[in-house]
Amino acid sequence: MSLNTGSKKKIVNDPVHGFIHIPSGISYDLVEHSFFQRLRRIKQLGLSYLVFPGTFHNRFQHALGATHLMSLAIETIRSKGHVITQEEEEGVYAAILLHDIGHGPFSHALEYSIVDGITHEQISELFMKRLNHQFRGELDVAVKIFRNEYPKRFLNQLVSSQLDMDRLDYLRRDSFFAGVTEGVVGSARIIKMLDVRNDQLVVEAKGIYSIEKFLIARRLMYWQVYLHKTVIAAEEMLVHILKRAKYLAEKGDELFATPSLTYFLYNKVGKMEFENPNVVCNGRNALEMFADLDDDDIMVSIKVWADHSDKVLSYLCKCIRDRQLFKIEIQKTTFTKEYIDQVKKRVGRYFGCSDHALEFMVISNSISNNAYSSDDDQINILYKDDTQCDIGEASDMLDASVLSKTVKKYYLCYPKI
Repeated sequence: MSLNTGSKKKIVNDPVHGFIHIPSGISYDLVEHSFFQRLRRIKQLGLSYLVFPGTFHNRFQHALGATHLMSLAIETIRSKGHVITQEEEEGVYAAILLHDIGHGPFSHALEYSIVDGITHEQISELFMKRLNHQFRGELDVAVKIFRNEYPKRFLNQLVSSQLDMDRLDYLRRDSFFAGVTEGVVGSARIIKMLDVRNDQLVVEAKGIYSIEKFLIARRLMYWQVYLHKTVIAAEEMLVHILKRAKYLAEKGDELFATPSLTYFLYNKVGKMEFENPNVVCNGRNALEMFADLDDDDIMVSIKVWADHSDKVLSYLCKCIRDRQLFKIEIQKTTFTKEYIDQVKKRVGRYFGCSDHALEFMVISNSISNNAYSSDDDQINILYKDDTQCDIGEASDMLDASVLSKTVKKYYLCYPKI
């Protein structure tokens, strides 16, 4: 049952978009819910603040910003003669508000470290279903839009596509807090150029240059901020702290942790556990335990684990706590086994650690990025004669093959010794 009387309104002063309104009705009630308030305690960019000191912004801010842009998009599409009912409007607001609610501590950094075989999108959907039950079906439309099962498919594209409100907000927001200009895009102009044809989002031809800048900005932001080499090193160290803690937990070692983190350290929690409504700990089920987990659980544990008797866990935690980050090498080809073994031998000799311990100290992996995929929902340009063309073909500046090409790089992290 909705807690809203219908008259409640809230205005937030957002540093990126200015004064924004939280829609009344179910959206207001969702923002007030503890599941959503938790997003205040989840950093948008993980450990990026160790490189870009201003990136302490959180998922809560991003969700509100994306919802604000959604309101502008709905207004634009309606002004061009397309019908969006009040129920659909509330549904798409709820869908964009909750699109990231399934993120765990430090967002993407620990996505596969705390839970097993379930993505944040799947957890978001489970949260939406739980909230829909609490609000007696008021999120029926939102769930269908989120799952791309609603008849008007363009509503899903506004939530999740290559030109959605999520991306339009996070590029501007992340560049603002990182203090870089690469992600600054004309989100307001892009939204004003949106239209719908054959139930698909399109962009009017006069907005083509804004789309070009949007795609370039996204590519640059990935290499400049999201995949910055020092950020990668820090987040790999964080991942391996959790791996080491889980390894010790499996051995039966007693580790300090908050009740929620303890549950995820000492249990293998996947899709089946999340879908099980039965109580698992302290009167709560797995989804409710996850809803009590945030960045603070991890950081307070790291501070305590820095003095743990296990030398590997202690060393990694001290390095994160004091920002003594691993050295990282990045190249376009894989590192040879001989070179990795050479690094392991050097690190092992320096620390006097076992081959097993070296698995947590010398880390090799890869990163990849592409700005645009013509295989997904395309960004179509709409001309005055009502014909359409994919942005990769319409642009006289962007090469579709270059845009769509996935750039892959390989890296090796290890202590600076």
